[in-house]
Amino acid sequence: MGQLEGKVAIVTGATSGIGRRTVERFVEEGARVVCCGRRAALGEALERALGRERCRFVTADVTREADVQRVVDTCVQAYGRVDCLFNNAGGPAPTGGIETVPVEGFDAAMATLVRSVMLGMKHVAPLMVKQGRGSIINNGSVAGVRAGLSSSMIYGAAKAAVVHLTTCAAMQLGEKNVRANCISPGGIATGIFGKALGLQGEAAERSAEAVKAGLAKLQPIPRAGLTDDIANAAVFLASDAASFVNGHNLVVDGGLVGGRMWSVHQQSLQAMKQALGAG
Repeated sequence: MGQLEGKVAIVTGATSGIGRRTVERFVEEGARVVCCGRRAALGEALERALGRERCRFVTADVTREADVQRVVDTCVQAYGRVDCLFNNAGGPAPTGGIETVPVEGFDAAMATLVRSVMLGMKHVAPLMVKQGRGSIINNGSVAGVRAGLSSSMIYGAAKAAVVHLTTCAAMQLGEKNVRANCISPGGIATGIFGKALGLQGEAAERSAEAVKAGLAKLQPIPRAGLTDDIANAAVFLASDAASFVNGHNLVVDGGLVGGRMWSVHQQSLQAMKQALGAG
């Protein structure tokens, strides 16, 4: 039996990257999944690949409450319950200094990154409370934990909001045996880096491979983060193995937010010794 055998999950932002791989891993572990996204062709291809008995795709914009309600309703109608929600949908946010941030860009980013998370929790919480159990997983970011780890300060602020909103919801829902946790990825090789730099569609997705070498140098673990790293963390938080984990932000970053790397620190000490004539 898989870790998620018999469970029913919703995954948002499922047409590529972390979301797509999480849907695949959930199904591999025995779950039935309703997934959603805005790119219908990619979502429908995923449904065909995994089989409609195990995966249903819904075209939806999760910044719209009616769409979120429709996704949840589809899950209940198809599979009878919702055991897990992975609020994964996201995207880039305006870059540049605070004095350059366009209001419309700020509002759009907050809708995609924060409002969608609130809406997902809002519409699954009553079902999970009625069931007497459930797991909500929200996709945060190391950029919400430390400043300077995103090309966009607005993205960082939005992800910080997600992390804290998750904790607040966990304190409420935990009393009803419904867990809410975050996963905060570090440098994961996906198309989001290309999107943040202005690439579109397939060009952005192809950029995932190109950024791996650079990402491998960010943290002590000497490789880029992979979508599997986050998908496997989501499997754990969705499973009964995490039944006592609530209000937690699971940082999956190879040690990025831990501080300065040892080798860099030693190089700085050696340079200081030389400057002082003590080397």
